[in-house]
Amino acid sequence: MAHNASPDNATDTGTVPARTQDRPTEVTAAGIARLAGVGRAAVSNWRRRHADFPKPVGGTETSPAFALRDIEQWLRDQGKLAEVPLRERVWQQLVGHPAGAAAALRQAGAVLLLAHDRPAAWRQLRAAADDAELTGVLPAVLDAVLAARLGPGHPVRGLTREALAPSAALVRATGDLAAADGAAAAYDFLLGRHLDANPRQYTLTPPGPAALMAELAAVAGPSGTVLDPACGAGALLAAARERTAEESDGGEREAGEGDAGESDAPVTLYGQEADADLAALTALRLALGVPDAQVRVRAADTLRADAFPDLAADAVLVHPPFNERNWGHDELAYDPRWEYGFPARTESELAWVQHALARLREGGTAVLLMPPAAASRRSGRRIRADLLRRGALRAVIALPAGAAPPNGVPLHLWVLRKPGTTPPAPQLLVVDAAGPATGPAAGAPAGRDKPDWQTVRTTAVEAWRTFDRDGGIEEQPGVRRSLAAIDLLDDDVDLAPARHLPPPAAAGGPAELARIRERLTTTLARTTALTPRPDGGAAGPARWPLTTVGELARSGALVLRAGGAGTAPAGGAAPAVLTDHDVIGGDAPSGTLPEAPASGPAEEPVLLQAGDVVVPVLGGGAVARVTDDSTAGAALGRNLTLLRPDPAALDPWFLAGFLRGTANNRQASSYASTATRLDVRRLQLPRLPLADQRRYGQRFRDLAAFEGALRLSARLGEQLVQGLHDGLTDGSVTPD
Repeated sequence: MAHNASPDNATDTGTVPARTQDRPTEVTAAGIARLAGVGRAAVSNWRRRHADFPKPVGGTETSPAFALRDIEQWLRDQGKLAEVPLRERVWQQLVGHPAGAAAALRQAGAVLLLAHDRPAAWRQLRAAADDAELTGVLPAVLDAVLAARLGPGHPVRGLTREALAPSAALVRATGDLAAADGAAAAYDFLLGRHLDANPRQYTLTPPGPAALMAELAAVAGPSGTVLDPACGAGALLAAARERTAEESDGGEREAGEGDAGESDAPVTLYGQEADADLAALTALRLALGVPDAQVRVRAADTLRADAFPDLAADAVLVHPPFNERNWGHDELAYDPRWEYGFPARTESELAWVQHALARLREGGTAVLLMPPAAASRRSGRRIRADLLRRGALRAVIALPAGAAPPNGVPLHLWVLRKPGTTPPAPQLLVVDAAGPATGPAAGAPAGRDKPDWQTVRTTAVEAWRTFDRDGGIEEQPGVRRSLAAIDLLDDDVDLAPARHLPPPAAAGGPAELARIRERLTTTLARTTALTPRPDGGAAGPARWPLTTVGELARSGALVLRAGGAGTAPAGGAAPAVLTDHDVIGGDAPSGTLPEAPASGPAEEPVLLQAGDVVVPVLGGGAVARVTDDSTAGAALGRNLTLLRPDPAALDPWFLAGFLRGTANNRQASSYASTATRLDVRRLQLPRLPLADQRRYGQRFRDLAAFEGALRLSARLGEQLVQGLHDGLTDGSVTPD
């Protein structure tokens, strides 16, 4: 799904499109940092410290733009750049194109498809004597390869002689990139960078939900035809093809080599997207990324102008736009797709549900990502009731918050099956995959950044596979249940899983509550034993000679590192992330690294070692945490600073203890209208011999143990109180 906004609006992509063909390509500070492989702060330092740094030629005072050729020459003169990498060169030409980034990306993608599908023809064109000859012959060749690969109605338009005239350098560089990286990888990089640079203009389906939706649809078997009528950047179609290939490969291995031919069955991917630019880019992505599938993508409003009215697909996957009012309610009142009722103006999602069913073959499966309100709004209850009566709606699966935009809302998956001549007995499967993914059953916490998708996938797929095979499923309180449709046909027809799932036993039941009480009693006794005594001391504050963290870093006594960088490697294990919330709450690392963008390799995170001191820089609290063996190996999260002391010069507990002083934090903090920020370099420590540091460090370590016991007591007490409330109210605990 995508917002219908032009991707060529002003956004900080790192380079700035030139307004005319004569104006040189411009680059922002972000683009300079990317070229030189440094952070933006380094670019700001160069501007302040080097009088010969190129002057801005455009942009604004807060976001200046510089001439790219001047920046490249300055970086070479300073020894900071040997040569612009080919990927960056193509990207700069693309975003600096006078027609805009989306138009240039269409051209580049078409050239990459030519190089992929007809390499001999591309090599012959590449050897053309001059740019005019190249761009003059190219349109006809591109039209032919696009029509052959995408069909005569494809959305990759505008590749005329006039449009390609200023693109000779881009065309040649794109071909070189295809030779270096491969056409599919080159396009993944360029499209990924374009989408990353314009995050507010597209609502993309994340990989986790896309793979889950494809797997749910594939439970009935591999799909020969798959439709996504709101295909956006093509994530669902790509996931469906990948899942079909996995299912076919698995079947081939089970059947043996003699039956291998069945895995070669052709697959056709149908997509429709209202944004013409995005439809073109998605068609090229699928054509290059899924070369063994037939691709048919069209640019049009699906509900108003269906491009595939006669299609009977094996599977339909949709992440529809939510809460649309202008979806065609007035002009589509008598549309034959409304077999289950005419949707209200406020029920655009139910219009997409019925469109999906209308484009399925009998017995085909549709999976839609839906807002939770669609399961309970009164304006849609009659359509929901008819979907249940006729056995079309088979499952509603609640996902954890953060599964897909909007990330603060726990979205639902609706699984539908087009009824045949003998529809199944009307039953509905309801699953809450959010509880297992975020609760104790999931083991370690999934983190605040994204859900535990392995647990979500297992919970959802196993429940749907069992229900689809057996027509029902054994009830699991709080997780899954099958219901007779007649039991849901009341005045509201509310299908939200949380409304129909019996709650799990309170805190694990009375036995678990007894264990919590026993543990709380032990912890309270330990807390009492650890309670420190404020031993007598000097009459007034000590007058130690002081130094600052900044001075210690310059002298080599410690190393300073800022957190927040790093991405998870594709397909590899990624470390947990220690977040600022974890540090403040004394918790284990609970965050997750973001996935590496398609536009580049994974970025190495800052990894913690035992003895590191971690300090939050936002919030105004006096907090410092010493990393132990259980936290070592985690990645350092955002808004955290790591101090790695030299053990021959600094005791880590001495360092952390003095960093927590209230007066120390006050003098090192700066204040804005809504937040307080700590300048870690300004924090002060006394200059003491290492033996004295260790004496103080042991006392600070004892205080940390007492603080940890207090936190654990509070948490156990809260669990016990809430568990008893729940047990008394659900009857699992008696008042006697």
